[in-house]
Amino acid sequence: MPELPEVETVVRSLAPRLPGRRIIDAQFSSHHVVRQNFSTLRKRVRNQLIKSVERHGKFIVLRLEHGVLVIHLGMTGKLLLDTEPGPYARAVFQLDRGLLVYDDVRHFGRIEWSEQLPERAAALGPDALDVSLEDFRKRLKTRRTGIKPLLLNQRFLRGMGNIYTDEALFEARIHPRAIAASLSKERSGRLHNAMRDILATAIRLKGSSISDYVDADGQRGSFQQQHQVYGRSGDPCPTCGTPIRRIVVGQRGTHYCPKCQRS
Repeated sequence: MPELPEVETVVRSLAPRLPGRRIIDAQFSSHHVVRQNFSTLRKRVRNQLIKSVERHGKFIVLRLEHGVLVIHLGMTGKLLLDTEPGPYARAVFQLDRGLLVYDDVRHFGRIEWSEQLPERAAALGPDALDVSLEDFRKRLKTRRTGIKPLLLNQRFLRGMGNIYTDEALFEARIHPRAIAASLSKERSGRLHNAMRDILATAIRLKGSSISDYVDADGQRGSFQQQHQVYGRSGDPCPTCGTPIRRIVVGQRGTHYCPKCQRS
């Protein structure tokens, strides 16, 4: 599933080019992706000027003259600008110049219009790129739960996902099952730095293209070439040579080094 760096990359590829364009018309073909009535949503967005393109956690937010169009890419969603619709196009926005196409093989994404950010987006925690060290530590100290499931909890912190949580915990030398409230100031500081550094580097490399993810121009990212532990089960740890181990934590496949990240 696209995480913060992938969504940020899509937003950055759209932000200089979409604002100022007008949605002339729209067509929808998936009731899984669009839960609202097709004709009602079409009326909501027709003839609306796109004012800005922003990221809110893993959501892409198109601010219109009236209301917001919120897009979640799910596992296989792609938001493509100035391309022709393919067989998996689930939404096509005809602009005054070109097309904006939402493509999704598995229908796991979501598109919705609302007057303001919908509750499921507005209720999320602070952004993983913006949270201060002080706020991060304060939030950790109240949580008697495993650190990995906590970082994946979007109400705790928005934007983190499986890839970058594994990578940040490895960089900080913290076991994925460590109890959040038990982390010392030194370890929580390491985790905060690792998380922000890894996210920033992944954004610079335009995200991790492991399966379907591409940016708005259809270009793949390259951060997957920098993964230290994620998806590398059985490979030697880049630091100590111990084989990377895969376990399940919070129902998610988890990769870590059993030597560098002692419990």
